[in-house]
Amino acid sequence: MKEHVFEQLVFHFRNGDEWTISHKELADIWISRVTTSYGRINGGNIQEIHPCKSFKVEILPEADHVKSSDINTGSLELGMFGRAMKYQDIEKMDLQFDEAGSNGIQIYFPFAQKDPSGLDNQYQTSKVSTKNGHLYIVIDAEHTVEDEYPNY
Repeated sequence: MKEHVFEQLVFHFRNGDEWTISHKELADIWISRVTTSYGRINGGNIQEIHPCKSFKVEILPEADHVKSSDINTGSLELGMFGRAMKYQDIEKMDLQFDEAGSNGIQIYFPFAQKDPSGLDNQYQTSKVSTKNGHLYIVIDAEHTVEDEYPNY
């Protein structure tokens, strides 16, 4: 049996932007209760989906890079940490177990719209530490960055 070796994750934002983060750029990651469900995404075909109950991650400053092929030019000016702080709109994530991305799983995060536009998620909090420069993201209906990383 082949062992899965985690290589990278790709965040997908609701506006279509993406952010690829390698395993080496993560200090901590925790995904709670991933399940298998079946449903329609944006009116498409019924498909297998993997929602999670809760998610938290600590990202090292080295990950604050922008690939111009992943995001729009407005986000280029902010950097990815700035983008994650300004917009609370991470919708899903690909966990990739090989560099080509062909071996992985897509995980959907808990979501409740913050306002009528429907882009920002009231369950997502994002903070950059003034102590170490790390980005902390928590996507959870009951907890925030301050709850999960009290000494950020």
